[in-house]
Amino acid sequence: MRSEVKLTGRVIFRGDPGYEAARKNWDPHTDRYPKVFVFAQKTQDVANAIRWARKNNVPLRPRSGRHALEGNLSQVNGGLVIDVSEMKKIQLNKKSRTAVVETGNQVGRIVDTLARQGYMAPFGDSPSVGIGGITPGGGIGPLQRTTGLISDNLIELEMVDAKGRIIRANKKQNSDLLWASRGGGGGNFGVYTKYKFKVLRAPANATVFSIIWPWEQFEKVVKKWQVWAPNASTKLGSELSVGPKKGGNVSMLGVYLGSKSEALRQLEPILSVGTPTQKTIRYLPYREATKFLLAPDPVLTQRFSNQFSSGFGKRPFPNKAYKTIRKFLEKAEGGTPAGFYFLNWGGAISRIAPRATAFYWRKPKFYVEWNSSWVKPSHAARNIALARNTRKKLQPYIVGSYINVPDQGIKCSGPVYYGKNYARLKRVKAKYDPNNVFNNPQSIPPAK
Repeated sequence: MRSEVKLTGRVIFRGDPGYEAARKNWDPHTDRYPKVFVFAQKTQDVANAIRWARKNNVPLRPRSGRHALEGNLSQVNGGLVIDVSEMKKIQLNKKSRTAVVETGNQVGRIVDTLARQGYMAPFGDSPSVGIGGITPGGGIGPLQRTTGLISDNLIELEMVDAKGRIIRANKKQNSDLLWASRGGGGGNFGVYTKYKFKVLRAPANATVFSIIWPWEQFEKVVKKWQVWAPNASTKLGSELSVGPKKGGNVSMLGVYLGSKSEALRQLEPILSVGTPTQKTIRYLPYREATKFLLAPDPVLTQRFSNQFSSGFGKRPFPNKAYKTIRKFLEKAEGGTPAGFYFLNWGGAISRIAPRATAFYWRKPKFYVEWNSSWVKPSHAARNIALARNTRKKLQPYIVGSYINVPDQGIKCSGPVYYGKNYARLKRVKAKYDPNNVFNNPQSIPPAK
């Protein structure tokens, strides 16, 4: 029964033309069959969709960039998916140094629009991730030691709640919702439709770098990186990736917001480790630098399915941890995007108190993430187990986990994602979504 509450926007029911294209997600492992997709064109379409779902007793999920790493976060069998990807306005106000962006924008589009006008905002490692999803989970990336997390720059938002009401949150009104939306994860409180960020003047130029070492040298490179990266200049951001033993290498990508000569001085300690096989260090106009860091993603749906997990390193890993990493990389399937990924922390992130926003993990030394990947569905169980067993073994050396890289193998996940902010997040949930309309397997439950 289609009720009197009308669905508006671009509506695609199961069986309609365009349904298969609407269903595609970045990770094929997250395949689902929703009843209907609503591609919202404006905030009212989101409100109508929520009311329709409630009236027809249909589960719903919000979706922004289709990058959710666990499929039931942005898709649901037999449910309604509210996709905001066609809401793409960006308004930069140079006077107040703020930008209002609709939540359907991909990160790369925002970065480029601002860079053309001489401004910068933090971003992650992929241009096609949706700003709607990356922001509420925190939003980590190469500029974070200078700018803070993406969510640290969020100063106002518009959201549609479980009753279909349009709510604004900023420091003066609904400030508890703004607090929760800065690290409390997407899909918990409502459907976000607009974000207002503070933005910074971009430097005219920046130095970007890409360094590659042979796989065999991964231990000495990672060991040095874990000591060097947290103590480097806060104008320097670097991410280190180690691929599978079969065909993989060690690669470091990053940016220094300053001159090439100063960048080389900062990089010297890590460049003197092992024997890099490739060094690219370039001083570029800022907009070109962002293109270097945000290389185009593969097509929307990859060939590979993935299982991710993540945590935060309290201090440099001991030798025991490297045995675990080595075992993982030896078992990971060659020719896939599997591997370990490290991102440096500190600077502007650690200057914010753990309870000042919902993003709790402010004090660690670095971020670590790993994923196993496979092509054949028959390899799924083995690879999921590999990623989750690796988490168990690394547990003594890490704290927490990043909500934007969810792992459904984590039991009682609330305190793992949100630390000591979990209780307050449950209270905010009880206020804005008391009936738990916005839920998924690891969502925040309302406080009793």
